[in-house]
Amino acid sequence: MATNFDGLRFSHWKTELRDDGILVVSFDRAGASVNAFSQDALIELGTLIERVQLEKPKGLVIRSAKANGFIAGADLKEFQEFDRNGTTNDAIRRGQLTFQKIAELPFPTVAAIHGFCMGGGTEISLACKYRVASNDPSTKIGLPEVKLGIFPGWGGSSRLPRLVGAPAAMDAMLTGRNLSAAAARGMGLVDKVVAPEELLDAAIKLLKTGVQRPFKQRALAWATNTWLARQLLAPQMVKQVARKAPKAHYPSPHALIATWKNFGGKGIYGRLDAERRAVVKLASTPTAHNLVRIFFLMEQMKGLGGDTPHDIKHVHVVGAGVMGGDIATWSAYRGFDVTVQDREQRFIDGALARAQELFARRVKDETKRAAVAARLQGDLNGDGVAKADLIVEAIIENPEAKRDLYQSLEPKLKDNAILSTNTSSIPLTELREHIAKPAQFAGLHFFNPVAQMPLVEIIRHDQLSEETEKRLAAFCKAIDKLPVPVKGTPGFLVNRILFPYMLEAATMFAEGIPGAAIDKAATRFGMPMGPIELIDTVGLDVAYGVNKELAPFLGLDVPPALAQAPQQGQRGKKDGQGLYKWEQTERGSKPVKPELPKDYTAPDNLEDRLILPYLNEAVACLHDGVVESTDLLDAGAIFGTGFAPFRGGPIEHIRAVGADALLEKLKALEAKYGKRFAPRPGWDSPLLRLPTA
Repeated sequence: MATNFDGLRFSHWKTELRDDGILVVSFDRAGASVNAFSQDALIELGTLIERVQLEKPKGLVIRSAKANGFIAGADLKEFQEFDRNGTTNDAIRRGQLTFQKIAELPFPTVAAIHGFCMGGGTEISLACKYRVASNDPSTKIGLPEVKLGIFPGWGGSSRLPRLVGAPAAMDAMLTGRNLSAAAARGMGLVDKVVAPEELLDAAIKLLKTGVQRPFKQRALAWATNTWLARQLLAPQMVKQVARKAPKAHYPSPHALIATWKNFGGKGIYGRLDAERRAVVKLASTPTAHNLVRIFFLMEQMKGLGGDTPHDIKHVHVVGAGVMGGDIATWSAYRGFDVTVQDREQRFIDGALARAQELFARRVKDETKRAAVAARLQGDLNGDGVAKADLIVEAIIENPEAKRDLYQSLEPKLKDNAILSTNTSSIPLTELREHIAKPAQFAGLHFFNPVAQMPLVEIIRHDQLSEETEKRLAAFCKAIDKLPVPVKGTPGFLVNRILFPYMLEAATMFAEGIPGAAIDKAATRFGMPMGPIELIDTVGLDVAYGVNKELAPFLGLDVPPALAQAPQQGQRGKKDGQGLYKWEQTERGSKPVKPELPKDYTAPDNLEDRLILPYLNEAVACLHDGVVESTDLLDAGAIFGTGFAPFRGGPIEHIRAVGADALLEKLKALEAKYGKRFAPRPGWDSPLLRLPTA
């Protein structure tokens, strides 16, 4: 019929009034490849809805005009600016009122969802009466705001518990996880799931016929939001959340629970008001600032490959141990043809068996699992070398063995193939001897466990070509990993900054300080795992290998526990015995940590002795140019070592606490314990200090 609505034209919205009286509104944010709510787009939508209220079509469909997804959420760059100029309250209120206008329309409304539907995208869909989603694998629906230090503030936290019941709603918001269309349908968030090509027709049919939600869903939604239910459920939620997100570090999940508990029984405007006030307060916290910064760091890392195509179809991995086998498995899972080679078939068989376990967990559709598994093939004779576009060497940490392998591999390689090493600490200048094409040789350092750790270090050397580096960055993006280019000095970035931290933990352990006390101090600071448990998890054998490279380079003494290769059967978690004993549970093995005596008091300087060596080496890495910027250093530390995300990374933490104050603490520790605490070069850098007003 018409391509606009009664003469109104918009920059970000397209309208089509159909012959049957249904209005289709398509979001197409101008000048952007992805739909995200800017304030301009919200203002336009508000104007459009006001006209819709007057014209009263038979129904309203909201969909995306962009093929890549529905709506990614709010424009976070704008929200950073709102926080700086104190207008966050206005921005939250505008989104709430606009979506509430949709909720109050006197005719049926439906959101037609295809592709990503995050944050504000999910919230506008919740303001509609119905939701229909495509069954395409790319369709993911979520409310991830808790990962940004806030919670859904455009009506999402007010509406979702009343729609699907409080337990499911709060779980979705507290975890921030993405839901497939089928999972969203199962919990009652989506009313219908159809093929992508049927999406609009299904939305229109839903408008005309409606749908009655099952009685069980309606009853659950009512019962779990009563005053009594909120008083009973909220403390349980708090207890569960506190295990992973202490209130002092991550206030947003606790604020979400408290807001629902105290105001969940109000009418919609009362709930929206409480939601807005809580989110505005959270948005101004250092935690929110740092988590939003981390989001942009992730986007920066994903873009490191630029527009360079990786041109990689076949990956060949040499070394079927835990790391090599898991790199091969993950690459196959992410869509690449992979061959994995080792000197004996039994090692390959072990890698393939572990691969089947990952495929069983990750590939939920059993009909597709066999095709995924078929992409990974054992290759005892190395026939895949000649076909590979990327070779990943993952054999023992021995420079001579690696160089011998490269000499046998390189004559078989395709002209444009990249040869890479997964070495964890050996400088690439030691490994590139006799390589004919050093421009196509780099480090590609994954972390254990490969399926869970998001970071990959791209290790540079002075003959590496820019094109090779960008191809590797693009490959990392293709396998859903975050690349950080680093200088090829011993330990690179992650192991280098972790080493003094773990070394000091082992030193304290040798002094008789209980491992549980050391680990508790680290997790209280915000680390995901204590360093004694981490040493066992990485493996005492691996730690010993890293020690041999890094201790001489950094001039540090190694305590007895790490100064020699571990005895057989005592390598840590993998053997069931290390610094801790490990026991098997239904969820895997866990360390048995002797309980601390009730009267035990940890040394006052325990946290400083752990964290300051880490910060000290981070400063040295920045000074030595191991990474190109403070942003990339913080990102590498967070995604590679688990450094407390709410602190924003080691450099951001130094700025917040004060470089001069931390430097004085280091000097005091040096005076008491010796040269290992001597301040490393770089503490005088202006990059460590916040700009003065």
